[in-house]
Amino acid sequence: MAEDAPPPEPDRVDGFPHPRETAHLFGQDAAQRRFLDAWSGGRLHHAWLLRGPQGIGKATLSYRIARALIAQEIPLPGGFFGDAEPIVPDTLDIPGNCPVQARIEAQAEPRLSVLRRTPNPNTGRMRNEISVEDVRAMRRFLQLSAADGGWRVIIVDDADQMNRNAANALLKYLEEPPPSCLFLLISHAPAGLLPTIRSRCRTLDLGPLGPDDLAFALGALDATPVAGSETALAQLSSGSVGQALRLIGGGGLELYAHLVEIMDGGRSVDRAKMTALAESCSGRDSVERYSATLGLLQILLARLAKAAAIGTPPPEAAPGEQALIAAVAGQPFQAAPWAETLARISATTRHAVAVNLDPASTILDTLLQIDSTLARVRSTAA
Repeated sequence: MAEDAPPPEPDRVDGFPHPRETAHLFGQDAAQRRFLDAWSGGRLHHAWLLRGPQGIGKATLSYRIARALIAQEIPLPGGFFGDAEPIVPDTLDIPGNCPVQARIEAQAEPRLSVLRRTPNPNTGRMRNEISVEDVRAMRRFLQLSAADGGWRVIIVDDADQMNRNAANALLKYLEEPPPSCLFLLISHAPAGLLPTIRSRCRTLDLGPLGPDDLAFALGALDATPVAGSETALAQLSSGSVGQALRLIGGGGLELYAHLVEIMDGGRSVDRAKMTALAESCSGRDSVERYSATLGLLQILLARLAKAAAIGTPPPEAAPGEQALIAAVAGQPFQAAPWAETLARISATTRHAVAVNLDPASTILDTLLQIDSTLARVRSTAA
């Protein structure tokens, strides 16, 4: 990495604005209103847990909250947020001439600290978890006194990535919070957090975006999908803007279509295409493709299991998917084999990634497990 290059950001989707740079939040009015109601009612708890699937706007909401709280103390022409006694706003939007936004975008706002994964100082590579050293690095920020009575905000993005020592270190601050300090913990899987952390937070639940809100959000990010791919994008992203951005930026729709094609209408996994796919996921330059392939394979299995369970196929996300579902996931008894395969593959791929198993071998093993399930489902149907 060049000396003048900015450090990598684990919470950024390459090629698209970071959540701190995103002005608008679509489809999460209920969560925003709940926070504003607590603020205006004098019930602003010191720690909030933002829960929901990955990529639906939790980080964007966190930065909106941080901007509004910090900007409350900034004197502006006309008195907006600048009265002698601060007025609690009825929106998280801030004026366009407020300097807080520019400082946050430049990561130069002294009242905001973001706890996230950092590069290992010895290797320069991004750590896989938030370490206790990362939490301890916030100590100086938390010890600062807010002489003017203004708020300080800590965003944890995301809390699921804290190791146990980091979680315990953060818990101490949640148990004895500094004055005028607000913690915003982002979590995609809150059940995995320490119960003591969950118990010290109020919750804000965010849900998947509907098709219209997803389209508006992507448009605001200049990420409008290719005409004709809207249905596929909405289906595969499950209402997640972050997932939709990854699908658009990483060729995910084409890759998903290729995975459906490999399954050859439910007859068997095409061996030649399987081998070529595995080879394309190997090598230093194929890390993103490898991760996307594992993720999309699990999405495909989940769609097969759900289609069989409810007896109604979803809108087609790739050419040939409806035919595949009709062949191997059209009956309720076919749901269990696909659900079991999904659970098994989810566990084995997590292990493979954790211990750095060969990507090509992992893809081959995963597709062979799927091929075995195809044969099982076909024999049962016969």
